[in-house]
Amino acid sequence: MRHLVSGRKLNRTASHRRAMLSNLAISILDKERVTTTLAKAKEVRSVVERLITYGKQGGLHAIRMASRRINDKAVLKKLFDDIGPSFKDREGGYTRIIKIGERKGDNAPMSIIELVGRGGTEAVRKRKRKPKAKAAPQAAGATEQVQSAETAAPSEASSEKSSSETEK
Repeated sequence: MRHLVSGRKLNRTASHRRAMLSNLAISILDKERVTTTLAKAKEVRSVVERLITYGKQGGLHAIRMASRRINDKAVLKKLFDDIGPSFKDREGGYTRIIKIGERKGDNAPMSIIELVGRGGTEAVRKRKRKPKAKAAPQAAGATEQVQSAETAAPSEASSEKSSSETEK
């Protein structure tokens, strides 16, 4: 029985699991939003939150503890100069996990893990595909008409702008 056993094995050896979580944490800190499986996202969340806590602390010891996981100096600098201070007033909960559905090949549950309050705040959801229209030739003719109308409209708008500028 696995009573009080924390962490997921993710079907990897201990060294491979540690390296994978470190690389995923570096990607999250660098890009601030990563798409991965739900199990990996839940597991890497604790690694990223600990690293951000080191970034908030500053200090030499915190830098050395964070550099044990982050082997990219640019990301380490970003963590201590940009990300850590931006979360100075926040007590934990630096990441958000958004479920986006299942992966096509193996039906694995996928998710987006992102830093909270950094950049885009809109929720990202996977879009459903629209069913294909049965009358494809008619739709193609309609799109050509719309495109020709759109190309004509900007030229009229630009002529209106030029006439209004000359009036000033």
